[in-house]
Amino acid sequence: MNKNAPSSGNFESLVLTAELHVKSLLTEVFEHTDKESAVLVYDTGCLLSTVLSEAYKRCLPDATFIDFNQVTPENILAILGELQPSDLVVLVQSTSFRLDAFRMRIELFKRKIKVLEHPHLSRMSDDEAVCYIDALAYDASYYRGVGRTLKSKIDSAPFGTVESGGELLVYGSPFEPAKLNIGDYSEMVNTGGQFPIGEVFTEAQELTALNGRVNIFCFGDVDYKINRPEMPITLIIEQGQVVECENSTPSFDAIISKIRADEGVVWVRELGFGLNRALTKNRTLADTGSYERMCGVHVSLGAKHGIYGKPGFKRRDGIYHVDVFVDTNYVTLGDDVVYSNGAWIV
Repeated sequence: MNKNAPSSGNFESLVLTAELHVKSLLTEVFEHTDKESAVLVYDTGCLLSTVLSEAYKRCLPDATFIDFNQVTPENILAILGELQPSDLVVLVQSTSFRLDAFRMRIELFKRKIKVLEHPHLSRMSDDEAVCYIDALAYDASYYRGVGRTLKSKIDSAPFGTVESGGELLVYGSPFEPAKLNIGDYSEMVNTGGQFPIGEVFTEAQELTALNGRVNIFCFGDVDYKINRPEMPITLIIEQGQVVECENSTPSFDAIISKIRADEGVVWVRELGFGLNRALTKNRTLADTGSYERMCGVHVSLGAKHGIYGKPGFKRRDGIYHVDVFVDTNYVTLGDDVVYSNGAWIV
């Protein structure tokens, strides 16, 4: 048993739950069959990577298994080089695998290979393993139904509002066409990405049309982990920029100061609607990239958001994209309330 694993009974319980969810992802999301080859690249550097690796081995008994720390980069590249379009690669990573200039997910996508990635698992504590595994559960009717309905409402809304603790943030322009992360890749160039999933995101067509105040209950810090202050921080936003913060903390002040120093101003760009019901305000994951899917609202601070081009913004010029999580009471798109009491109501 790996030294990171708990007692055998608890470990097996985690693996069984993970196996159930992984099997659903492989069949419903990736439509993987025994006609395609599969490769599992993994490590056992933390509890979650050990549990997930075992779950994938059980679900993919005919796959090629590669312990990243026991196989040379040359051999890994040789195995991956034999894969054909529509084959599958699963990456279970305590950190993030590096093979010199070979950026694994990007290079595999170029070859039309499906990629199911679990990065930065060591950022989560052992106590968060159950929450992370729960977040892998896939409910196709919920994700695809709510996700597509939200996209339709976003794409047609002339304006929107986000209310948080009595504070109102007003989007005074239409929104950019929403992007979906709902486990349906039928209309996408690539199949796969980082898991857990569950998100619809956009941003204002006119960034300067964003004004008001918003309370955030946590934010991504410099170590890419969520930082939760004792009380919500209020951001004052004028013409799409954060101009002042109330009830701030030294850690958040440091982030704001760094953005201002390097980018001049603090833009608010992404508006993310997380759908994953296993992740909530009170059921969190330390890794910001995983927690980003939490059922609620997050926005990004900083000029970096390469998905949407804007006049005066070059796609590669932005340095920062810091996710902050809104203490949301309700959300409206046009005249419709789409989020209330911790749930999407579309």
